[in-house]
Amino acid sequence: MTKQAIVLAAGKGTRMKSDLPKVLFEACGRPMVTYVVDALERAGIERIIVVVGYKAELVRAVLAGRSNVSFAEQTEQLGTGHAVMMCREAIQGQTGPVMIVTGDSPLIQLSSIEKLLADFSASRPACLLGTLHKPDPTGLGRIVRDGSGAFEGIVEEKDATSEQRAITEVNMSTYVFEAAELLSALDKLTDANRQKEYYLTDCPGILKREGKEVRALAVLQPCESLSVNTLEDLKIVEEEMRKLGYTCAN
Repeated sequence: MTKQAIVLAAGKGTRMKSDLPKVLFEACGRPMVTYVVDALERAGIERIIVVVGYKAELVRAVLAGRSNVSFAEQTEQLGTGHAVMMCREAIQGQTGPVMIVTGDSPLIQLSSIEKLLADFSASRPACLLGTLHKPDPTGLGRIVRDGSGAFEGIVEEKDATSEQRAITEVNMSTYVFEAAELLSALDKLTDANRQKEYYLTDCPGILKREGKEVRALAVLQPCESLSVNTLEDLKIVEEEMRKLGYTCAN
């Protein structure tokens, strides 16, 4: 059983005001995506598929020479679910966990990856979401649970009721899927939304509706809630990295 991971790294990052792919912006002197790949490697992930798109050759060059890294190309930006569809060939016929993370999350923590993989190994759900409780969850998808505490679904803020908006447990685009279940859910994804995109966030709900087990585990650390969409966000992430003792070249 092979441990695999998919790193979403195809985006341009328009709000960064640069022609550089977002995942190649440097945090503490290193491209953000290298922290992500390093953490996955240290966690024992044997195969890492990096989804590239915008200026793909630059991302490939930064990760060249890593024997366990391969690439899938997303030529059209049609959503996160579509990005993962580009990895279908690499996942086909595989068994075991497929972790999916974003390439612009340099503060991804080894301990969080290890906890998610350990829980997945012990419980073997169709899908496991890594979540966290954020005091100010504004803008993020909320994790809805039923009366027994089991995962019920992800509700985006724009679709949430006032009661759901009060939920502090949020989705951080960190998943572990059983390989075959991921492929099955991708086959059922549609672009029936205003953006006409395929959303990976729909996959847990698809599996849940089919009666498959979907779990959400609030193991991510506060620092992992820091996302990078602007240069100001990047400064905040670098400040946090220094506080946590990362070696910074700048």
